[in-house]
Amino acid sequence: MNLLLDTHTLIWFADSDPNLSAHALSFIADPANNLFLSMASVWEMAIKCGIGKLTLSPNYKEYLSKAISGYDISILGITCADCVSYSTLPFPNPKHRDPYDRMIVIHALRYALVLLSIDDKLDGFGVNRLW
Repeated sequence: MNLLLDTHTLIWFADSDPNLSAHALSFIADPANNLFLSMASVWEMAIKCGIGKLTLSPNYKEYLSKAISGYDISILGITCADCVSYSTLPFPNPKHRDPYDRMIVIHALRYALVLLSIDDKLDGFGVNRLW
């Protein structure tokens, strides 16, 4: 299965956080599954680290390197086509306007990836979400 990790999913997995469900952990740990991460998540973590809203150990650069190579995660870049899709993405939940989540949704939809996320508000976009 091709899985797209939401930002919190990657963080919780890398930190062995108990918020990561056993179900989600089993999908990530299964070597038969391919793991993907949106550049939107990479950017979100960088911004949040930069403003002090997120602290990663030992630091952002090493954390990211470990996540990508250590967990064999492929990064999905943000393309012009992604941005065009983003510009037309509806707002099924008017209160959910998070730009990072919206690009993650675009990646899940465009590449037919299963989104591994606790965020059930994303279901309104028509993604295939597991938790």
